[in-house]
Amino acid sequence: MQRHMVDAGLGTQALWAGEQGKMLERATQVPIVQSVSFGYDDLDQWLQVALSREPGHIYSRNTNPTVAALEEKVRILEGAEAATSMASGMAAISNTLFCLLRPGDRLVAIKDTYGGTNQLLREFLPHIGVRACLCDTTDYGQIEAEINQGCRILYLETPTNPTLKILDIKRLAGRAHRVGATVVTDNTFATPVNQHPLELGSDLVVHSLSKYMGGHADALGGIVCGHRELIQQIFHYREITGAALDPFAAYLLLRGIKTLALRIERQNENAMKVAEFLENHPAVAKVFYPGLRSHPQHEIASKQMKGGFGGMLSFVLRGGYAAVKQLLPKLKFAHRAANLGAVETIVGPPATTSHVEVSAADRAAMGIPEALVRYSSGIEDVKDLIADLAQALDQLVEA
Repeated sequence: MQRHMVDAGLGTQALWAGEQGKMLERATQVPIVQSVSFGYDDLDQWLQVALSREPGHIYSRNTNPTVAALEEKVRILEGAEAATSMASGMAAISNTLFCLLRPGDRLVAIKDTYGGTNQLLREFLPHIGVRACLCDTTDYGQIEAEINQGCRILYLETPTNPTLKILDIKRLAGRAHRVGATVVTDNTFATPVNQHPLELGSDLVVHSLSKYMGGHADALGGIVCGHRELIQQIFHYREITGAALDPFAAYLLLRGIKTLALRIERQNENAMKVAEFLENHPAVAKVFYPGLRSHPQHEIASKQMKGGFGGMLSFVLRGGYAAVKQLLPKLKFAHRAANLGAVETIVGPPATTSHVEVSAADRAAMGIPEALVRYSSGIEDVKDLIADLAQALDQLVEA
C-alpha cells in the first residue's frame, strides 16, 4: 500500500482507497465490469494469471476488477493485510467458519449473536462435527474457561445485535491466542469508523456490507479482512463454493463507502441524543446504548470504540409486545423493516428482524425481551427523530 494512504485519515481513505489505479478510459470512478470471463491471446500469460503468478482476472466467480477495488478499500479501512468479499454478510460468516473448522473442533462464542449467526452455530456446525460452546455474553469467567478447554475459533460480536452488549476484544483475544485459537470479530455495528478489532487482537474481521458500510439499503454484500494466510484460505473456499459478490453490488457498495465517515459521525450523534431522550421517557423501561453512562459496559466501550458508540440502540417498552405493535405504526420518520445502518432510520422488534429465525423461548434465554425495539438511527435532523418518538411514545402513556 502507498505510504500516503496509510497516513491518510479514515474519511480520506473511504474516498480514495482502492481507486488510485489506472481505470478504463481514464474514468474517475471504478467502472462496473459486468463480464463473467476475461480473455487472453497469450496462453502462457493466461496460465500465469490463472495460477496467481501474475496480476489479472480469469472468471468473476474468482476475482473481478470492480469487486477487487471494493476489497482493497475495506482492507485499508480495517488496517488488514488482505480481504475477500462474499455475496452477503452471512456468506462471509459461514464461509469463514466452514473453511477454518474441522470435525472435532470446538468453537467458543457468545449467546446473543445475530440470529442468523446463532442458527449457524447451533444448527449447522454440529452437522460437520463441530461443537459450538455458547457462553453468557458478559461472563468472562465462563468464556475463558471454555477457551481453556480447547478452542479452534473464538467468535465475537461487539456491540451485539440487538442488545448492544460490549465485549473486551483485547482481553478475550489474548486468552484465545494462548491456546492457539483464531479470533473472529463481527464489526458490522461499529464499522471501522468506531472500532478496529484487528488492532485489539482479532485475527479476522467480518462485516455485513449491506448495513453501515453501503449505507443506502440497496446492495447485499459481506467481507472478511485479516491476516493474509487466513484470507487466502477463505478466498479459495469461497471461489470454489461460489458465494461471489456481484460486480454491480460492489459498485453500489463502493459508492456508499465514500460517505461512510460523514454518515457514521452523524449517526453516532443522533443515536446518543435519541438514547438520552428515551432514557427519560415514562413509556420506556430500559435503553441499551453503549454511549450511555448507565450502560453496564460503558467503560469498555469508551476504551475500545474510539470514533463513537455507533448508530444502533434498542429500548424496552413498558406494556410488552402489545406496546411495540402500537408504537411502530405511529412513527413517521422510520422504516419498519428488517435492516439497519441505512441513511434513513429503521425500526423493528427482534421477532421480525435480527432474531426472526429464533423462537420466542430462545430469545428470552438470550436475554432479548419481546418488548424490545431495535432502532437504527439515520442521518435525519435529530430534533425530528426525537419529536417523532415523543409523539408516538406519548400516545402509549395516554392510552
